[in-house]
Amino acid sequence: MRVFLSSSIGVACAAALVLPLSLTSGAVAAPQDARAGSPVPGSTESLPLVPLSSERSSGVATEQGLSKRDVHPFSLVGVVWDDADEELHGSVQVRNRSAGTGTWSRWQRLETHNAEHGADRGTSERESGTVRGSTAPLWVGASDGVQVRVQAYEDPDAGPEARPGRPPLPHGLSLELVDPGEAPEQLPVTEADASRGETVAADSDSDDPATPAGGESGTGADPAPGTGPGGGTGPGNGTGTGADPGTAPAAKPYQAPRPKIVSRQGWGANEKLREREFGYTKTVKAAFVHHSATGNNYTCKQAPSVIRGIYRYHVTSSGWRDIGYNFAVDKCGNIYEGRAGGVTKPVMGAHTLGFNTNSTGIAVLGSYSTVNPPAAVTRAIAKLSAWKLGLSGVNPKGKVTLISGGGNKYKKGRKVSMNAVSGHRDGFVTDCPGNRLYGKLGTVRVSAAKYQGRS
Repeated sequence: MRVFLSSSIGVACAAALVLPLSLTSGAVAAPQDARAGSPVPGSTESLPLVPLSSERSSGVATEQGLSKRDVHPFSLVGVVWDDADEELHGSVQVRNRSAGTGTWSRWQRLETHNAEHGADRGTSERESGTVRGSTAPLWVGASDGVQVRVQAYEDPDAGPEARPGRPPLPHGLSLELVDPGEAPEQLPVTEADASRGETVAADSDSDDPATPAGGESGTGADPAPGTGPGGGTGPGNGTGTGADPGTAPAAKPYQAPRPKIVSRQGWGANEKLREREFGYTKTVKAAFVHHSATGNNYTCKQAPSVIRGIYRYHVTSSGWRDIGYNFAVDKCGNIYEGRAGGVTKPVMGAHTLGFNTNSTGIAVLGSYSTVNPPAAVTRAIAKLSAWKLGLSGVNPKGKVTLISGGGNKYKKGRKVSMNAVSGHRDGFVTDCPGNRLYGKLGTVRVSAAKYQGRS
């Protein structure tokens, strides 16, 4: 698999990936934000799980966890283990104590993921030696107490001689408690704040594809919309050519307006956390839609905190080079820049195992297996995918061919025909992005094509 690496000043770099923070247990000190010149609050506390019960015949632990305990303040929780290729066949449940009320929550289940997210096998990110297995993180809000239990499932494929038929739990299980902190700059506000005269970060509600939409800039020297990875025009990325000198070039057909995108600075990304270099693929043929599985118990003003929590969890707990998604969308329809490298560029993400090459990942913050996504969400996905795919001349209603990097659905090297706007489950056997969100993707494709000016 071919990935193009460049530094922030555009110099090619082939050095091995080295994460700036160790993954040892214990609290991770809040790093300094070189851009702002002041401490950035936030931390990760790692608590190794202990055996709670085991099988008598083998002594293998079938349940691990932690009893109720006081902990440092946190708002997002997840469980990680040593081997990213080892699957967790079991259930992971947590309870948290609210820092505001002192009451304990009910047991909540974490999505186990089972290696469906992350960098493709064989890439420098995946082979860095820092990547760990992980559940999806869960947003629980400000908390200061926690309890967790991880239970192995009975193996339905085990024969009668297998007792008790439960696969062992992965080695090195630990509970990750993430405090996302507060960004030093003014955070974006939602449409509900417009009455107070504040700037609205949500994209325009207009469904007119001809209505221009401005936006926050991407990270670093992000070229203007319609330019290629190197900042100049290129196939499928630039404006039309052949115009007479002194006249404006003709707009490339079927390109959608750029929606408003909250930059990494806007949601408070601490750039000291991530890997320094950027990773690029050749182009963007497809957009994979996800849900973050972090739950829906957040307000849209908390969305930047949720993203900072996911970012810290992906990097310091899971060992990824950066947040895995290229973009995030909150339940109010606000769009956020995800992985660094420039929103107009073909940034290599870690969102759909086996199909990160030549694709972009859009994650809706929340869980949409049994809850319908708001109309603002599907509208935002349509606008974002129309614009992003339009930079490469891709029809959102069309089919594209991708080459699998390997996974549980398609073998490595297989050519796969997919919708240009697909769900995570189209490339990997998973429930993501949830049945309710997945069921809306047909409408998203139609709307996205209209935003591009297609019939």
